[in-house]
Amino acid sequence: MNKLTKLIFVMSALSLFSCSPKEKADLVILNATAYTVDEDFSIVEAVAVKDGKIVALGSSSEISDRYSSSCIIDLDKKALYPGFIDAHCHFYSYGLGLLQRADLTGTESFEKVLEIMENHRHKFPSIQWLQGRGWDQNLWIDKTFPDNDELNKLFPENPVILTRIDGHAALVNQKALELAGIDAATKISGGEVAQKNGQPTGMLIDNAIGLVTRVIPKPDATMISEALLTAQHNCFAAGLTGVHEAGLTKEIIKIIDSLQKAGLLKMRVYAMLSPTQETLDAYFKNGITKNENLNIGSIKLYADGALGSRGAKLIDDYSDNSGNSGLLVENPETLKKYCQMAYDNGFQVCTHAIGDSANRLMLTIYGDILKNKNDLRWRIEHAQVVAPSDFDLFGKYSVIPSVQPTHATSDMFWAGDRLGAERIKGAYAYNDLLRQNGWMPLGTDFPIENINPIHTFYASVVRKNLDGKPETGFQMENAISREEALRGMTLWAAKAAFEENEKGSISVGKLADFVILDKDIMTIAENEIPNVKVLMTIVSGETVFLSEQ
Repeated sequence: MNKLTKLIFVMSALSLFSCSPKEKADLVILNATAYTVDEDFSIVEAVAVKDGKIVALGSSSEISDRYSSSCIIDLDKKALYPGFIDAHCHFYSYGLGLLQRADLTGTESFEKVLEIMENHRHKFPSIQWLQGRGWDQNLWIDKTFPDNDELNKLFPENPVILTRIDGHAALVNQKALELAGIDAATKISGGEVAQKNGQPTGMLIDNAIGLVTRVIPKPDATMISEALLTAQHNCFAAGLTGVHEAGLTKEIIKIIDSLQKAGLLKMRVYAMLSPTQETLDAYFKNGITKNENLNIGSIKLYADGALGSRGAKLIDDYSDNSGNSGLLVENPETLKKYCQMAYDNGFQVCTHAIGDSANRLMLTIYGDILKNKNDLRWRIEHAQVVAPSDFDLFGKYSVIPSVQPTHATSDMFWAGDRLGAERIKGAYAYNDLLRQNGWMPLGTDFPIENINPIHTFYASVVRKNLDGKPETGFQMENAISREEALRGMTLWAAKAAFEENEKGSISVGKLADFVILDKDIMTIAENEIPNVKVLMTIVSGETVFLSEQ
């Protein structure tokens, strides 16, 4: 009998014989160390669930005396938390990637990338477009961007696109360039077609990538559904019960809605709208759409690119690339237009901003529209590099920084080269950002980073990578506490989607979404945190993941 089997037992017949009738519950959890994440951060022993919601909290004896159930879980003091919520990710893209893209994450050389892509072609010989994602030249001995010479030799007939880990740069072969109509004369606002000796190298930055992706055949509804359900399976296994999906079109949202209504997709989704005219027209006219599983009340904008590909827009030039300060992927007037449209229609704005110039631009645009403090909860996604004089603008206009702590521990060994010794102090400054409004949602940005929310917790608190480096942590003045990290993954993530009254804490009346871990992340030694495993994930009182350990 494994340890999980020992945790779960069905109510014995003895409980049927009581001096007074008990209330019926669908689920009772006893002998837990349950972190409620309520205002007082209180801890309780027992929880009762009925019709998918929490109906009572208390001691094990109190709950046992009051409720009977055919499903009782005795946790033997194990920790119980609100279901984790990823406040910024690409849920659909992650699932689609698992179905059709080669995983290039962690590759230590371009030669290894090529090897993986050759194996991918042999594994899927019927696929016309060869796609991979996850390479990062900062991990290679030669840290310059590659060109497509070798791709052209290996894949002369198949179009190939290899997307960088951050999604803001991609290498394509000559066949893909031809299909997209890209040549030496191609120019695009907010992007770059890299050239060498007057010819494209195959390296595309930011908006230039779209010239290729628009000619890749779109997945059909069956594949979209499979991608969403595949992503859900992995999310539940990681303890996630909710995600904030950072940019969806009308087509994908409709399929999410249909899968949820059919009872197949149980993941709770906060959908940020991609600003296509069709998508905005469809949802702005009806206003915010919200139920227990799907919430459509925001739009997702992009201000700039990414730091790793030197596309993040900086106030001054990159310290390791004189003459280059990055780029804006959208012009300021268009960004302001979308923000005003969202404001007029009562929608939240969530804008990707990495560089200090992009953050300043968006804080200024937000400020011009919002005027002063408010409860509209407009968000800056990433808020990765902020000029010292701009931090207080987050508080002045009640702008919420939505951050992904594992970006800090992924970037820390090369970010200083990009930014220099002074500017790096305002980068990944999560404690400084948290103090502006007193709360801050946390996410991963998966598939750019690992899906595991335990890694988010560890990076937030310890500021080390999974190898335990650097030994003293990265810029520890901007670490946050364990309590703050847990709030950021639960209640504050819910609040960032205007859902704090329905989820994010173990409170009476809220949805019964829980995660049970094999060790208590609030008390164990720091070096044990990365190895913590999910034992069980529960959504609306239903077990959706049970570890086989």
